[in-house]
Amino acid sequence: MGSGPRRRHSPAVYRRRRIAVLLLALLVVAGIVWLVIAQPWRGLADVLAQPAPSPSASAPATAAPTPSASPSPSPTPTSTDPPRPQPCDPEVIDLVPVVHGETFETKPVTVGITLTNTGSVDCTLDVGTSKQRFVITSGKDTWWRSTDCQKEPSDMVVTLTAGQTVESAEPLTWDQTRSDPGTCGDENRPRARRGGAAYHLSVEVGDVKAKTTAQFFLR
Repeated sequence: MGSGPRRRHSPAVYRRRRIAVLLLALLVVAGIVWLVIAQPWRGLADVLAQPAPSPSASAPATAAPTPSASPSPSPTPTSTDPPRPQPCDPEVIDLVPVVHGETFETKPVTVGITLTNTGSVDCTLDVGTSKQRFVITSGKDTWWRSTDCQKEPSDMVVTLTAGQTVESAEPLTWDQTRSDPGTCGDENRPRARRGGAAYHLSVEVGDVKAKTTAQFFLR
């Protein structure tokens, strides 16, 4: 059996097919040209080529504030020095008048004092000439006061240790005449009675008074 003769397409159909093939070719060429010019893969390659951002490169890290240590309280300074002595209680000071000799003729009478701290602690006392008072009497008659004609009295604070006894370094002298603030420069002041007459020396240092007197005689 034979097949019948093929039917030939009309020229219009062939023209349309050629036009479609031509359009497809143009589209392919245009796509290639666009790819060459635009190179869309270049941006993607740049992105892929960039290193991943490190944590430190993203945003500046803010350091957590270090809590400031609270200042520790300073230790209270403890002094190793012993406490300073306080002024002496007059009750613990034993004051004794001293006469350097027992019998005197024409020479001046030399007098002084001794001080003893009878307390159990050290203390301070002003023993300067501004605090010393010497008085010489015979009976009820006062012949001499060390303060009547005193020159340039001064202070001198000393520390007396417990049980310590001190003596005046520079004794005073009495010229055996009657003292008076108005006759300090007078050479003709009345002279003390002699012939074995007894005299007594009493002393004071500040608020401390001697409990006894020292007796001596003028011949």
